[in-house]
Amino acid sequence: MMKFLDKIDSPADLKGLSTDELRELCGEIREYMLECCATNPGHVGSSLGAVELIVGVHKVYNTPEDKLVFDVSHQSYAHKIITGRREAFRNKRQAGGISGFTRRDESPYDAFGAGHSSTSISASLGLAQAARMQGRSEKVIALIGDGALTGGLAYEGLDNVGGTDTDLLIILNDNNISIDRNIGSMHEYLLRITTSVRYNRFKERIWHSMGETGFRRRIQKMVRDLKSNLTRQSGGALFESMGFRYFGPIDGNDIAQVTETLTRLRGIKGPKILHAITTKGKGFAPAEEDQTTWHAPGAFDPVTGKRIRKHSDVSRYQDVFGEVLLELARMDSRVVGVTPAMASGCGMNLLAGEMPERFFDVGIAEGHAVTFSAGLAAGGMRPFCNIYSSFSQRAYDMIIHDVALQKLPVVLCFDRAGLVGEDGATHHGCFDIAAYRSIPDTVIAVPSDEIQLKQMMYSALHAEKGPYIIRYPRGYGKGAAWQDAPFEMIETGKALKVADGGKAAILVAGPFVKEALEAAEEFGDVAVYDLRFVKPLDEEAVMEAARTGRIVTVEDGSIRGGLFGAVTELLAEKECSCKVRAIGIPDRFVGHASQSALREECGLDKAGILRELKLITK
Repeated sequence: MMKFLDKIDSPADLKGLSTDELRELCGEIREYMLECCATNPGHVGSSLGAVELIVGVHKVYNTPEDKLVFDVSHQSYAHKIITGRREAFRNKRQAGGISGFTRRDESPYDAFGAGHSSTSISASLGLAQAARMQGRSEKVIALIGDGALTGGLAYEGLDNVGGTDTDLLIILNDNNISIDRNIGSMHEYLLRITTSVRYNRFKERIWHSMGETGFRRRIQKMVRDLKSNLTRQSGGALFESMGFRYFGPIDGNDIAQVTETLTRLRGIKGPKILHAITTKGKGFAPAEEDQTTWHAPGAFDPVTGKRIRKHSDVSRYQDVFGEVLLELARMDSRVVGVTPAMASGCGMNLLAGEMPERFFDVGIAEGHAVTFSAGLAAGGMRPFCNIYSSFSQRAYDMIIHDVALQKLPVVLCFDRAGLVGEDGATHHGCFDIAAYRSIPDTVIAVPSDEIQLKQMMYSALHAEKGPYIIRYPRGYGKGAAWQDAPFEMIETGKALKVADGGKAAILVAGPFVKEALEAAEEFGDVAVYDLRFVKPLDEEAVMEAARTGRIVTVEDGSIRGGLFGAVTELLAEKECSCKVRAIGIPDRFVGHASQSALREECGLDKAGILRELKLITK
């Protein structure tokens, strides 16, 4: 039984709590968060670190009339727990449960939906201006992490806000890390103005020697005020030069400092930045000590912190990519790796560890990652730029203008293509095939297993021009013995016929060949093609399949504009009469659930393929 948390059904219940009671509540929120996330995994570290900031905002401001806007919203768990979703939080990210991110259709307290980085400032400015134009006096607060300040959209928002008199508070949650360790000049800038080992050791000795006394608190306040003034004159100069009033840094994990500062800032008009120092994973030693792992650790023991791992002899696609990239780099001195802040997630940390000089983490800046890769290619290198499929959408213009138009040999590896599972609609890699299929001279390769991923990476290295896109799913592969497979070239645009049949044909793009073969065998007399490439499409194979009179396309991307679109366009062009049914991601935003449950929902399994075969052969 929680002393305070069980009584918090909305932020209104915070208003009467004292500072000591709020401090105890923050501890209970962390305890509850760990209890729930131990068996139902999620984004743990960032949410643990932001508890006091979130509780403080809801204590001081009048949400939901006042608007709290999250960036990414990895850190929003405390927000969900105290805004009427405490019990629903137990089933977050599961089918029928609440999202792991903020969603406007989930709660009036979720002022703006999130899931991708660096959006909060722009969205908050829009909300603040809308309120002003409609005569409302509500306050707007943006909560953004220092990692998100590596994204260009954040600077566009800052530049716009600073040039106005908009009453907007931006809380910079500075925890020195996003997922992997932060990089870039802004990160280093914030780090210099807020940290000093010698200073902090000296400070702790002084405070300890003074004990818990009123005199100590008065001295601490005087030092904070002095430090704030000095910081504003030096560290805060950048923000103040952009038109903001800068406050801080404060201890963002001290609820007393947070509420006291927010109370003062609430009455100050105009654009403001509050710089808060927090600890990612705060309050749970394993999460504080290994912040990268504990960003999203999976299941774990909430007492010991021991992670409960699923043991498998099958490799994850990200591990295949990481090891193959390192092997290619050993073979060819031109090979370099580029990632927008996803080194460990995509497996590029292996290259970073052995060949740091050939590894580039550019921060949360997908567009820059692509154009930077184009520059590397123009200079004679062979960049492998790895971006999660969903995030690649942010680099669409750069892929066209900076890579494709110049025919530069950039290999774009889209990890997490297709349905990713519990992270839901903001993270599903649904749209890449449809988005990039229309770009001239672009290759879109879709490996059906780990060996094909390895061979496609090798083939892409030897391609004379780009973009050469390789898209592959989240999670474990098919168990193919890729380590022992020698490097071999795959002919671009050439499909493999893996089963004969005359009653119908299945055209598969991606990791569902096994399911297609099982369905074909059970149904009988069905041909199966592993296309391997959506662009260029193997027209000969498609027309051969069309001679059966019935085709089922299978893809883990958007049906509209994807493989189904490519096949039906070709058949129309050839004036070929053939029935075609599609299995893939439908024309709607798919929600969150386990990856296997979502694939079943979309028919991307043996049962779904059998169902379509029966329908098309009626």
